[in-house]
Amino acid sequence: MKAVKAIRTPGGLSVRVDPRAALVGLLLLAAALAVAVVLVGSGDFPMTPGEVVATLLGDGTPAQEFIVRDVRLPRVLVALLVGAALAVGGALFQSISRNPLGSPDVLGFGQGSTVGALTVIVLFKGDAFATAGGAIVGGLVTGAVVYVLAWKRGVHGYRLVLIGIGIAAMLTGAIHYLITKANLVDATRAVVWMTGSLDGRDWSQFWPLLAVCAVLVPLSLAYGRPLRMLEMGDDAAYALGIRVERTRAVLMGSAVLLTAVATAAAGPIVFVALSAPQLARRLTRSPGPNLAASAVMGAALLVVADWVATSAFGDRQLPVGVVTGVLGGVYLLWLLVTERKAGRI
Repeated sequence: MKAVKAIRTPGGLSVRVDPRAALVGLLLLAAALAVAVVLVGSGDFPMTPGEVVATLLGDGTPAQEFIVRDVRLPRVLVALLVGAALAVGGALFQSISRNPLGSPDVLGFGQGSTVGALTVIVLFKGDAFATAGGAIVGGLVTGAVVYVLAWKRGVHGYRLVLIGIGIAAMLTGAIHYLITKANLVDATRAVVWMTGSLDGRDWSQFWPLLAVCAVLVPLSLAYGRPLRMLEMGDDAAYALGIRVERTRAVLMGSAVLLTAVATAAAGPIVFVALSAPQLARRLTRSPGPNLAASAVMGAALLVVADWVATSAFGDRQLPVGVVTGVLGGVYLLWLLVTERKAGRI
C-alpha cells in the first residue's frame, strides 16, 4: 500500500497528500523554473542564470532590464502557462474518457480552434487579437458539438473518443479547404500560426491566459475527488454520491476552455496535452488524474521544448510546435505499443 498522509487544517479541512506525488511535483516545478531562467538568458544577448535572477530582483542594468522584462520574460511565462493549461486539459479528458488517448489533440478540440483561427485569418483578414478570439470560439463550439453528439443517456469514454476522432477528421478537411482558399500572404500567415510558436509573445497574451488559468486550474483541482470517482465508472460514482453529468459537464467545459485559450495564445502546440498527464502518472505512480503533477509536467515540457527549438539548431530557430510534434510522435508510438502489449487496445 502507498503511504498517503492526511493533513488537517485548523478550520477542519482534510487534505490527502501522497508524499511521492508531492515530491515529484516539487522537482518538476524546480526543473521548469530552472529551464525558464536558462531560457530567459538565451539569445543574441546572452545572460548567465545569475544575471537573469539579479535582473528579476531589480539589480540589472537598463539593457538587461529591457531584454528580460520586456522581451524574453513574457514569452517564457506564456510557455509555462500554455504548457500547464494544455496538460490539465489533457489530464481532464483522459480521466473523463478513461482512455490514455483521450486528449484534445485526438478529440478534435485543437483542430476546432485551428478552424476558428483560420476562418478569421482567411475569410475576415483579422488581426492577431481577432485570430485569438476565433481560436477560442472554434474550440468552444467544437467542444459543444462533441459533447452533444456523444450524449446518449450520459457521455461515455469510448463514444467520446470515437466521436472526437470523427470530428477531428472533418475539421482537418476544413483546415485544408481554408488553406486552399487563402491568398499567398494569408496562407503563409495561417501555416505559421498552425505550426505553434512562442515567437513575439508579450504581456498582451500573458494576462488573459493567466486570468483563465487562475480560475479554471483551481476549479479543476477542486473537482479532483469527483474526477477520481468518475474513473471508477458512472455507477460507482453515482453510488458514492457524485453528480456525474454535472461534474462531467463542468470538467469538460474547463478542459475545452483551457485548451482553446492556450491554443489562442500560442497556436496548436501538439502532444503536450497527450504526453504530460501520462508522464506525470508514471512518475508519481499514483492513480487518479494527477492534475497538479500534470500541470507542472506540461509547463516543464514546453519550456524544455522551446529551449531546444531556440538553442539546439544554431542560428536557425524552429517553432516550438515542430519540436513537440517530433517528440510527441515518438511518445505516441511508444504509448500505443505499451497499451497493445498490456491488452488495452
